Amino acid sequence: MDFKSQLLQRKGRVEDNLSIYFKDKSGFQKLLIEAMEYSINAGGKRLRPILLLEVCEMLGGNIDDALPFASAIEMIHTYSLIHDDLPAMDNDDYRRGKPTNHRVYGEGIAILAGDGLLNLAFEIMLEKIYINPHLYERGIKAMHVISRSSGVNGMIGGQVVDLESEGKKVNKELLNFIHLNKTSAMIEASIKAGAIIGRAGKREYRDLENYGKTVGLAFQIIDDILDVVGDETKLGKKIGSDVHNGKSTYPSLYGIEESKKIAFNLLERSMTSLDGFGKEADFLRELVEFLKVREY
Repeated sequence: MDFKSQLLQRKGRVEDNLSIYFKDKSGFQKLLIEAMEYSINAGGKRLRPILLLEVCEMLGGNIDDALPFASAIEMIHTYSLIHDDLPAMDNDDYRRGKPTNHRVYGEGIAILAGDGLLNLAFEIMLEKIYINPHLYERGIKAMHVISRSSGVNGMIGGQVVDLESEGKKVNKELLNFIHLNKTSAMIEASIKAGAIIGRAGKREYRDLENYGKTVGLAFQIIDDILDVVGDETKLGKKIGSDVHNGKSTYPSLYGIEESKKIAFNLLERSMTSLDGFGKEADFLRELVEFLKVREY
């Protein structure tokens, strides 16, 4: 099976599990649930939950233990996109080729849909932990990694500094802070949470953490590049939004070709983090090769 087929297979597993949480649309709050489901079902690569499940599985962990955490990661990611698209933030009209949540449901419902997804993410992780005593320690540790990486010391913190830096020229240190927190932190958290649930040893955990950090930063640099030279039909959104919003990016600081070199070198470094693993890590290796030629 080629890598794209493997991605689709794993994506299907994630989406089947996500659908469980949106079956009941009854009640006075049904519009909110519809808005939450609208963005959850808007597509996307499902990279973060796939990574969580893949790492857990390659370490011999129980996928049933990991699935709620994988779904939670995707809910947190989706909530961040809903809020990121709002007029007060990036003011985007399309996400993954579909009208953004606030364009369909209005700003108020969009904000609450994001809030709902964030709260539901923690609800399903906690529920999995308290009904499964064998998961107490690992589940709480994994949830702590996810919550820290998505909060003020991670994704939200990176987003704040990104907003504050609009229209300003920033140095490499500040740009790395934005990228490592706004985007990379949640990719790294997915891998670390999967490693925790899969009972990784100390060396395995450290190597996977390094892999997640380098892949996550490379992923965002490639995003920056695609926002300049990408194909809108493949990306599902307009390109040039970073320039329009006055954001500092790797291309704006280094240019396209140098940014490509930096991303490529990071991806090469990520491969060395997998040297201590056998063929069970081949999916993670193939992901690196896929990112080198990523177009969406």
